[in-house]
Amino acid sequence: MDFNSLPYSLEFVAGSGCILTLEERTALQTSLVIVKTNYKFQRILFWGKILGLQHDYFVAQGRGEDEMTDRKSLYSLNCVDWLLLPSVTDAMVEEVSKAAQGRFKGNPSFVYEHKVSQQEGKEQEKVFSVTEEKRLAVTVHHIDEEASVVPRGAFIQSLRGLVQTNRSFGGLSESEARRLENFMHFRKPKTLQKKPIPVKAEWAPAIDFLDVLSEDIPKGSWSLQFECARRVCVLRSLLWLGLTFYHVPMTPQHGYIYVGLGMKNLDLPFML
Repeated sequence: MDFNSLPYSLEFVAGSGCILTLEERTALQTSLVIVKTNYKFQRILFWGKILGLQHDYFVAQGRGEDEMTDRKSLYSLNCVDWLLLPSVTDAMVEEVSKAAQGRFKGNPSFVYEHKVSQQEGKEQEKVFSVTEEKRLAVTVHHIDEEASVVPRGAFIQSLRGLVQTNRSFGGLSESEARRLENFMHFRKPKTLQKKPIPVKAEWAPAIDFLDVLSEDIPKGSWSLQFECARRVCVLRSLLWLGLTFYHVPMTPQHGYIYVGLGMKNLDLPFML
């Protein structure tokens, strides 16, 4: 969620336990202005908080001209000092999946190790090791890929392929906000091109360039409710417990935040 509206936005997601102390809010509102200036971001968002055993990780995300591809994630342990997270690679994802287990420690330099026995003529042992900082980067990447949400029409794609905020977006109507197909994943589309031509013919190419939540597998991985005296639409991810999205119908106000353990709910298919 945009840090400019952070105090206002947090009130809408407080019912999910997404809260910050007064000290944390004050520090964020000051430090993120400095981060935005130093890194020359066009926008900066407070992404959320991953809970650790020793310390919690506060995560922010800066965006440039292209909101989808030109973005960088940063983390802090005190809401004041911020460090860039490393770029995620396929090799890093594999290392994290092999080595990192259990809760986050809250120590970026902590090293996870996992030994795998191999037998090729003679017994060998391969060791996978990865720092918690890399694990944090991969976790943020996975959550963005699988649970980041925007309302239909909140972003537009230009003829050059640039994805930018839609300044004319006035919000979904209340009836539109009650349907999951009007909310989209804010990532590069994965299933869009598989749609039949008659379906594509009804789209508006400038705004229908993202995958919709209603087609997520498994079905039922999102909870949609109206809260705050039925004024606010709230979406909660059951795949990444702690991810909460809000949208105020008939206004451009929307955003999401993650506050949780940073662990995927792998039992979801068996719970539905």
